[in-house]
Amino acid sequence: MERRQQFFHSPLPYVFLAPQILIIAVFFVYPAAKAVYLSFMLEDPWGTSSLFVWFENYQILFESAEYLSSIGFTLMFAVVVSFLSLGLALLLAVKADNIIHGQGTYKVTLTWVYAVAPAIAGVIGGFLFNPHIGIFTELFAMIGWEFSFQTDPVDATVALVIVSVWKQVSVNFIYFLAGLQSISYAVKEAATLDCISDSKRFWTITFPLLAPTGFFLLVINLTYSFFETFGVIDTMTNGGPGGGTTSLVYKVYRDGFVGADLGGSSAQSVVLLLLVLTLTFIQFRVVEKRVHY
Repeated sequence: MERRQQFFHSPLPYVFLAPQILIIAVFFVYPAAKAVYLSFMLEDPWGTSSLFVWFENYQILFESAEYLSSIGFTLMFAVVVSFLSLGLALLLAVKADNIIHGQGTYKVTLTWVYAVAPAIAGVIGGFLFNPHIGIFTELFAMIGWEFSFQTDPVDATVALVIVSVWKQVSVNFIYFLAGLQSISYAVKEAATLDCISDSKRFWTITFPLLAPTGFFLLVINLTYSFFETFGVIDTMTNGGPGGGTTSLVYKVYRDGFVGADLGGSSAQSVVLLLLVLTLTFIQFRVVEKRVHY
């Protein structure tokens, strides 16, 4: 008769995991399930009555030119902010890695921005782009650009991109610098002997070795562009002018908390969730295949 081996282990790991699982269930799983439920309901602003309307909220969304415009703005904004943040941070990290004297001061100067909250960054951006006292507004005026982020949607988008990139560059810089400094000195020395061109050596040796770090930061930056820029948009433009800078997450807030349209805002949050999940899936299925660990 064959005896089956049984293993006994302590329940202590489950006890340690329980608080985190409870937090995820209460603050993530339950709100997500509630949003899906409310997206099929039509409720009054006071929440005293509700009516099951199937997919009517979703139908109204995709028939709305304003909502489709917010989708286009969000995708464009996320791509521009992510790639500018990554590109500028990589450039600064490469320069910092080559500095011999004063490297500590250089690092602190570039990373202190990470401590600034997005809402405060938006307030600072409002002063920098103020039509009367803004430094950047004066610089643009010197080249003949009558910059006005309060009245021109294009100017408002440019201002939001600049502030959002400035806010995110610091954290990207930290990771890229750590990735550069983790590359073996022997590899760098061999690359120097094999290739005399700095640029060619960077793109053929250094950059591929940074691919895991870059892929991780790409996911983080897209998430930041979709969600964490809410504070910047709210304090700088309030989604204006004319709704030209209304992102998907800001529209969920404006329609749900300001407009009291719980069903419509819940449907928007579900669409936003599916969009982010789709982008993340594409990144892991397509981009990660080009990453060598």
